[in-house]
Amino acid sequence: MTELDDIPAPQGQLTLKLLANRQDTNLHGDIAGGWLVAHMDQAAELAAGREARGRTATVAIEAMDFLCPVRVGSVVNIFTAVREIGHSSVKIDVEVWIRQPHERDPDELHKVTEARFVMVALDDNGRIRAVPQNGSPS
Repeated sequence: MTELDDIPAPQGQLTLKLLANRQDTNLHGDIAGGWLVAHMDQAAELAAGREARGRTATVAIEAMDFLCPVRVGSVVNIFTAVREIGHSSVKIDVEVWIRQPHERDPDELHKVTEARFVMVALDDNGRIRAVPQNGSPS
């Protein structure tokens, strides 16, 4: 994550792709920020779960700024990139990019927000466990 991107393009892999619907709006007709954060959390959990080979939970979300509103009909693309793997934690960078509803260029994406999610690996009883290292089974 950087303050300003030299070349504005999504970083990481596409993890979730959603359509922003009318029922997801706030009082002003924009998609609610909480809706975006919930889907970012879901994407981070998917990415961390692959690394941890199982259940994970969010323990922290680092600073997040919203750069532009998301309108109904926008295609929401959530990208994830694993940044650090600790003993029991996985740090995931999450970016949200949208295609506006009436965008003429289907490849034109606009960045909405980014954040770093810190996920912790959990066992079946909800206790913190180690993340498997170097391909070793859990």
